[in-house]
Amino acid sequence: MSDLLNVSSSPHIRSRVTTRNLMLDVAIAMLPAAGYGIYHFGIKAALVLLVSVLACVLSEYVFETLMKKPITVSDGSALVTGMILGLNMPPAIPLWIPFLGGVFAIIVVKQLYGGLGQNFMNPALAARCFLMISFAGKMTDFTYRDVVAGATPLAALKAEQNVNITAMFIGRISGTIGEVSVIALLLGAVYLLFKKVISIEIPGAYILTVAVFVFVFGHQNIPYVLAHLCGGGLIFGAFFMATDYATTPVTPRGKILFGILLGVLTGLFRLFGSTAEGVSYAIIIGNILVPLIEKVSLPAAFGKEGKVR
Repeated sequence: MSDLLNVSSSPHIRSRVTTRNLMLDVAIAMLPAAGYGIYHFGIKAALVLLVSVLACVLSEYVFETLMKKPITVSDGSALVTGMILGLNMPPAIPLWIPFLGGVFAIIVVKQLYGGLGQNFMNPALAARCFLMISFAGKMTDFTYRDVVAGATPLAALKAEQNVNITAMFIGRISGTIGEVSVIALLLGAVYLLFKKVISIEIPGAYILTVAVFVFVFGHQNIPYVLAHLCGGGLIFGAFFMATDYATTPVTPRGKILFGILLGVLTGLFRLFGSTAEGVSYAIIIGNILVPLIEKVSLPAAFGKEGKVR
């Protein structure tokens, strides 16, 4: 009888899914890309990932300790931020740079805005953009060992050179640690979709929009489109960064609009911008515009302004 008469505030039905469960699933989904990056680039890639994760975890712990706030390191969000940041790093980057990026991501972008769920943009991507602006030369130096030296496929595409799509799909190319192998990234994406951590609206709309954009405004041939889909951080960004809960719309229509916006921005940056890539900046700009997207995509309340549906 006491259970039936229990009084509590809403919500009255709660999911058993916790932040820690979600973050653990995202971390597991990134393991194939991380593992392949370490295999492809060597031990230095593992050190970059380790330093990035340690910087994020330690920054969160130290900041919350000094501010006398509850310690939230165990929820796994700092771990995920560190992994995403590390996978966005070139393998030969000096280790102090991902460490600085981790501190910036956690303290400046996350904690100063109130912590998990209060940040208005993806912390890892904001840190990457900060590092790109501050250390452009080192952040775009993808030369590491003779087997992976040379320009990235997107740079070759921009220079109107031929690229090997099979090598791009497998991961036998230069680039950041986590973006080189499409197969590894898709394995993680399938895991996230299967576990229902993410839905297909944002990545689907994002990837499809990029495909249409580069076909219409680039070259009208399938290999060219496939090269853009497999190159750079598109697959990584679409499934692992553009789907961040705190910085994306909540409605299905809003998610589709968000994905389309990211696709258009990425296409603009890649085809008409001064650099070959544009995923990070596209997602950051999209994050800033999320409140506007939600304003136009939220359904009207029943009966509001004479509307009955």
